[in-house]
Amino acid sequence: QVQVVESGGGLAQPGGSLRLSCVVSGFTISRYAMSWARQAPGKELEWVSGIYSDGTGTYYAETVKGRFTNSRDNAKNTVYLQMNSLKPEDTARYYCAKGWLDQYDYRGQGTQVTVSS
Repeated sequence: QVQVVESGGGLAQPGGSLRLSCVVSGFTISRYAMSWARQAPGKELEWVSGIYSDGTGTYYAETVKGRFTNSRDNAKNTVYLQMNSLKPEDTARYYCAKGWLDQYDYRGQGTQVTVSS
């Protein structure tokens, strides 16, 4: 049974940092690209970042480039999203997905990130 479980969300102040984790079971992530998406209330899903199966290539949306870092630990079957210099507009529910951006086939339930002073 495939499970994708995100954690690490919460309340952060503008300029602060959070690190999201995505723990996967039911498949070995080393064989797949993994991606992060977010959705704010009333807005469409936005693909924030993707990382190749071996970690050698990444994609970042322009809205997060230079502030977010996608990484993976294949030995732990875990993917991370380090978010720095957070802005109020980063407030959203963040999802981890198996696959490359919108070409995903599994997605977790998400973790809420709220950026506010």
